[in-house]
Amino acid sequence: MTDQDDLDHVEKNPRIGASNTPLARWLPPRYEDGISQPVGWDPTRLYNGHLLPLVREVSNLILSTTDKRVENDHIYSYLITLFGQWNDHDLSITPTSPSIQSFNNGIKCDRSCDQAEPCFPIRIPKEDPRFGNDSKSCIPFFRSAPACGTGTTGHVFGAANIRQQMNALTAFLDASQVYGSEDAQALFLRDLTNDFGLLRVNDRFTDNGREHLPFANTLGPCSTRQKITNTSGLEEVPCFVAGDVRVNENIALGSIHTVFLREHNRLARALRQLNPHWDSETLYQEARKIVGGYHQIIVFRDYLRHIVGPDAMARFLPAYPGYDENVDPSIASVFATAAYRFAHLTLQPLVFRLNESYQENPEFPSVPLHKAFFAPWRLIFEGGVDPLLLGLLGRPAKLATQDHMLVDAVREKLFQFTARLALDLGSLNMQRGRDHGLPAYNAWRKFCGLSQPRNEEELAEVMDNPDLAKKLIELYGTPDNIDVWLGGISEPFVPSGRVGPLFTCLIAMQFQKIRQGDRLWWEKDGVFTSQQRESLAATSLNRIICDNTGITDVPKNPFLFHPWGTSYISCNDVPAFDLRPWTELSE
Repeated sequence: MTDQDDLDHVEKNPRIGASNTPLARWLPPRYEDGISQPVGWDPTRLYNGHLLPLVREVSNLILSTTDKRVENDHIYSYLITLFGQWNDHDLSITPTSPSIQSFNNGIKCDRSCDQAEPCFPIRIPKEDPRFGNDSKSCIPFFRSAPACGTGTTGHVFGAANIRQQMNALTAFLDASQVYGSEDAQALFLRDLTNDFGLLRVNDRFTDNGREHLPFANTLGPCSTRQKITNTSGLEEVPCFVAGDVRVNENIALGSIHTVFLREHNRLARALRQLNPHWDSETLYQEARKIVGGYHQIIVFRDYLRHIVGPDAMARFLPAYPGYDENVDPSIASVFATAAYRFAHLTLQPLVFRLNESYQENPEFPSVPLHKAFFAPWRLIFEGGVDPLLLGLLGRPAKLATQDHMLVDAVREKLFQFTARLALDLGSLNMQRGRDHGLPAYNAWRKFCGLSQPRNEEELAEVMDNPDLAKKLIELYGTPDNIDVWLGGISEPFVPSGRVGPLFTCLIAMQFQKIRQGDRLWWEKDGVFTSQQRESLAATSLNRIICDNTGITDVPKNPFLFHPWGTSYISCNDVPAFDLRPWTELSE
């Protein structure tokens, strides 16, 4: 875990799983022209004898719910939602076209509804609840950049190659959201003013004496304080910087980033006490390696089983089988673009902020989610990290139900204060799937060895919901046309999981490949010593939170929701992380 771009994670082919390599294809892509154009590019084109619906129409009819109708998850805390987002940001990000202007006429994609590469605007249906009958309106959408030499750019190289998309991150669970996926970014995030192996921290503000994430060099899109509060004269602050560029997407996510920044620095300082002869590079790399190990353990041991359920864990993710150089750990397009976006349905309309007794914080109450996007000033001026983490631990996730899918904050108000036009996350997900050439729902059901419903009756059986099946058939004409993200999120949960059979298969298969194809997996002989592995295996997310915040009491299992007073323990009773196996005698 010492090479930032992780070119040595795979011995046989060091570029596999590295940053800036194409997303994997588990099935041949589905493009309208067979090479590059997304399905739906020509709205008159028939698929299996039917027109494809506009993604915004699907969003309106299937995904819409009001905040008042939200059903809470009676089992899981809100931390499971945000930890899923945090984990996702370690695995993939797909760059959009570096140009947001039409290649044909130079019109900017965010200022026009013209459809011309790289602009693929989301069309508005009639009688839209937000846009009315203004069918000339659209939600801007930029296509993902093609990998070099693919799609229409393939002609430059003498042949038309099927369009592929890039993953700008390493495919491995290596805590790249803390450290970055490239050397230049990693160096920028380090504190090089001393020899302590630390990460840079904010040099203007602290959080009750604890470290904040550093600021970017310019204000950027995060100067939202006056706009959101509708109050002039307030101090604005820049965006935070971290290993992943999405750190500012919401303040709860920023709080998790902050905790892991602090944990790296805590470890580096502790390692320096144990090994005063270590230089800055050794301290940094060893602390980074430990944080990467933490991440792998917490994801596999504590998080995934709640998502895919025990049956899939036993089938796909049993005890570590060892490294296999023939396994490709690259992130699949269907995982990044569809399956791992399941948690969007578990977002609450609020970002909760609680006091030390896990009650609503009277000084800084909970915030509507759409007012928590790109708002790092709330972490600086409104109580810091602790109230947000208490809110993640002490409040439930939203339950993803078939009739209450996406809250208005992400369907009608997404990035309202930073984008020219508020976005619709559900429409974006389906449009991105079409952009990436993802095959439709039934193709993936077949890939996973599941039945492929052929009509409304069979779809109703799969969904265990005749009303939903009827709506889907009215929109798509046939189950063969359903966008894979929509089909996946519509399925009822597997036992003791939070996704249906299709996404269970795709998520478990991806993590199986990530683990088995990583030469630097924490359990592999030679990565850590046996004593270090024993110490790492005893780590917990609770301990990391307790060590890096002022929080004094935590739920026994931070991913499970319990009202305050039941199943909570003192931080004094959470086992400490034992660093003694990292002691090295100086010569």
